[in-house]
Amino acid sequence: MKTHHSNPEHLRDFTTDARVLLVAAIAVVVATAGLFAGIALLKLIRLATNIAYFGQFSLADLKLEDTPLGLAAVIVPVIGALIIGLMARFGSEKIRGHGIPEAIEAILLGRSKLDAKVAILKPLSSAISIGSGGPFGAEGPIIMTGGAIGSLIAQMLPVSDTERKTLLVAGAAAGMTTVFGTPIAAIMLAVELLLFEWTPRSFIPVAVAAVIAEVERTMLHLPGPIFPFQGGMAVSFTGLGGWVLVGICAGLLSGLLTQMVYASEDGFQKLPIHWMWWPMLGGLVVGIGGLIEPQALGVGYDNIANMLDGRTLATAALILLVVKAITWSVALGSGTSGGVLAPLLMMGGAMGAVLAGVLPAADPGFWALLAMAATMGGTMRAPLTATFFAVELTGNTHVLVPLIAACAAAHAVTVLLMKRSILTEKIARRGHHLVREYRVDPFALTRVREVMTSKVESVPATMTLHGAAAFLTAPETRHPSFPVVDENRHVLGLIDPPAILRWRRAGTHRTTTLGVLLAGSKVTLAYPDEYLEGLSDKLLLANVSHLPVVTREGSQLVGYVGWKDLMRVRSRKQAEERERSTLLGFGTRRRKKAEMVEGL
Repeated sequence: MKTHHSNPEHLRDFTTDARVLLVAAIAVVVATAGLFAGIALLKLIRLATNIAYFGQFSLADLKLEDTPLGLAAVIVPVIGALIIGLMARFGSEKIRGHGIPEAIEAILLGRSKLDAKVAILKPLSSAISIGSGGPFGAEGPIIMTGGAIGSLIAQMLPVSDTERKTLLVAGAAAGMTTVFGTPIAAIMLAVELLLFEWTPRSFIPVAVAAVIAEVERTMLHLPGPIFPFQGGMAVSFTGLGGWVLVGICAGLLSGLLTQMVYASEDGFQKLPIHWMWWPMLGGLVVGIGGLIEPQALGVGYDNIANMLDGRTLATAALILLVVKAITWSVALGSGTSGGVLAPLLMMGGAMGAVLAGVLPAADPGFWALLAMAATMGGTMRAPLTATFFAVELTGNTHVLVPLIAACAAAHAVTVLLMKRSILTEKIARRGHHLVREYRVDPFALTRVREVMTSKVESVPATMTLHGAAAFLTAPETRHPSFPVVDENRHVLGLIDPPAILRWRRAGTHRTTTLGVLLAGSKVTLAYPDEYLEGLSDKLLLANVSHLPVVTREGSQLVGYVGWKDLMRVRSRKQAEERERSTLLGFGTRRRKKAEMVEGL
């Protein structure tokens, strides 16, 4: 008799093995490639800006507001959007949007496979979009580009789908680190948004990629932190109230911005023209917005720096917030290419600058910083990423507590008010539902002995085929299958009506005993101390609905377990979340007293 064994002595905290070292080594190569892709994107943006607004083929750091084009500048975003529409139509549709939803979709639905077109066209289209005045950041495109590089490298190697996903995310983390110099935030972005798991097998290679990218960018003398800020605020309950208030306002702003983006997208979808032309209309709105407030064009890093320095007046911040929100939401809804992180920082910072006059006293730029992080965290539903992002951008660890308070408040508002984030809404509109809650599988915590049926009905090996048929078809028989045991209660196999029918059709004599029929057959067994996680695999591989449970010493039958027992574990877990009860005595006594009064 052959059996499948599952020994709990082999169980560990993590299932990760030494192969993670190989994946981490590959992640080093991915990180270096992602670093150079990020540097190339930043230079492409500057080159595109100088060509579009100054007619210069150079990498000089020229400011958009200094363009000599005057009113003619309104047409620049339109031309850039036309080029992007053509690239998306005849190149790859995956360059549309801000990149992160496309990366998530590839991870969850596309076996983490991205093609070379994306790696080439995404940074090129983003550089044209941002360089022609698009109100976007470079982080979304570089996340998509870095992810495509990681995926391409993984596709050339014999790796699993999970390892390919890890390398895709490693490339994305390296790209984000290159642009902003924020390795910890890049790792947290991977955990909160991209990996959909929290395991060493994925965390270690992603961390390696982010750290390698940070070391290499430092050796290349790229700036870091890119927005130095030393301000802060004394810790107090008054200050805490202000932190939470900023978080609430940021959460409301996050919801508004998300609604604006998808209302714009819905509006474009109603137009009787091909989607290739939509970015041109979005570009026209961007151009008009640039005439009203030139600071709303491009990535806007100078605006972020001015807000953190406290140099942005409330009136100017309000105008910037309104113009940026309109141009950004319309352009993004039109399907052009660009990122969301930098615009969210700018719009959140503008709101913080507006509110600073009514909030408790703090160093200049403090409230803008909190609003930046909270708006980013609320909109992306990634509070830890936003917290560490703000700390690494500014190099200021003293604002960690205010940041996490504001980001948590914003997160609470958006989770309670909106079904989905700005990232997952796009995926949901394509017909896919995501769950972003990480929980321990109850199957991994529950042993077979906790759910099995202990009083097992079995049949003896001496029963004949005719007797088995009569037993299974008898009115008093309550179960569809039964274990067959010998005189020592060792399991020889299972019988059910299909098995009896097969034997009869094969011409087996009706007086043949079950012991003879099952001799040498393969039996899949369960053990009382094994976990349901392994049991579910056994049921699937054996293609059965029930398994006999036997002792490890002696292999004697002690129970019976089936798929319904597994489903009850799921139901019990759901009941733990739904049902509310008082565990201490006071509530119990009060409830019993109320029941006695009702009885009288």
